[in-house]
Amino acid sequence: MSTFLIQLFRSMKWFSVFLLMGVFMSYNSYSQQKRIREAGISLGVLQPGKMNAITDVPGVAVGQVTRILGDSVRTGVTAILPHTGNLFQQKVPAAIYIGNGFGKLAGYSQVEELGTLETPIVLTNTLSVPVAMEALIEYTLRQEGNEEVRSVNPVVGETNDGRLNDIRGRHIRQAHVLEAISNAASGPVAEGNVGAGTGTVAFGFKGGIGTASRIVPKKVGGYTVGVLVQANFGGILTLNGKNLAQALDRIPESYKQDTDGSCMMVVITDAPLDTRNLKRLAKRCMLGLARTGGIASNGSGDYVIALSTAKENRVAYTPESLLSSSSTIHNDYMSPFFLAAIEATEEAIWNALFSAESMTGFQGARVEALPQDKVLKAIRGE
Repeated sequence: MSTFLIQLFRSMKWFSVFLLMGVFMSYNSYSQQKRIREAGISLGVLQPGKMNAITDVPGVAVGQVTRILGDSVRTGVTAILPHTGNLFQQKVPAAIYIGNGFGKLAGYSQVEELGTLETPIVLTNTLSVPVAMEALIEYTLRQEGNEEVRSVNPVVGETNDGRLNDIRGRHIRQAHVLEAISNAASGPVAEGNVGAGTGTVAFGFKGGIGTASRIVPKKVGGYTVGVLVQANFGGILTLNGKNLAQALDRIPESYKQDTDGSCMMVVITDAPLDTRNLKRLAKRCMLGLARTGGIASNGSGDYVIALSTAKENRVAYTPESLLSSSSTIHNDYMSPFFLAAIEATEEAIWNALFSAESMTGFQGARVEALPQDKVLKAIRGE
């Protein structure tokens, strides 16, 4: 064997070792991340679902693509599918609530007018909304049965990750969005520095993707309410009613960069809710955000997208008859669902904070992870 081949073999051997070490280190780091409940802190009174995630709602799938390149690219895509069938042909009841409208949410007007969702929901960064819309249109037109479709209402939410990410470089492509949709799955959802939460910041600490769920009491159906958030906002950090801003030295000074940002919230339930009660449900997610200390500042885009996956209430693209009929939860039984949305939103935001890791990004900007030890000491009064 030539000297060159021997050296090549040795270099490949060591490269493989380092690669395996990198995989192990990455896995080990991920496995050590804690969700807030694993740290011994319970939020609310309702029970979470099995995974304490939006995917506890039967049929819901989440897919994510994370882009971390060089020292400047820190962004990604998160896709939420209410069901894995042809969503355009079998639309789901939906509503959108605007807590504060400093944002670029696409697809709002048709959801507001017709009360249905016909594409997966995509979350990404502010300047990637157009390319995500193009990808959703492409995805919809490609689906079998949609050969004659000539109008698509893609729903895309965003937050601005420009502090850690070279947002002007627009590093999200259609392929990344389509990949997130194609790899969407039920089961546990990765949180923290992943997908659309890769470069986000919350309360001055590293933010990210977070999720949680709640089960309403059996006497009102035992339905599931799941929430996923893209946390990128600020305010006066609060946990179980205790002000942590002073303990963590995070009292806002400018009330701009330290409170501005955005929070995208998606709430899904398998309960048969109509559009009107879905909007009422969406409003309660803002109360969950407020429980964490969020103030919906002037420069914050705080949006909630609410969906019902109940099969009996899906809306066919081609109606079979003049009249439609559906079942819906009576107004008098909505309060437990409101509480579920509040608690799941609050815990989803805290899961994003607890799962996120410190990150250095664009132009050397660095954002530290939430100091969990200080949080726990402050809660215990130490």
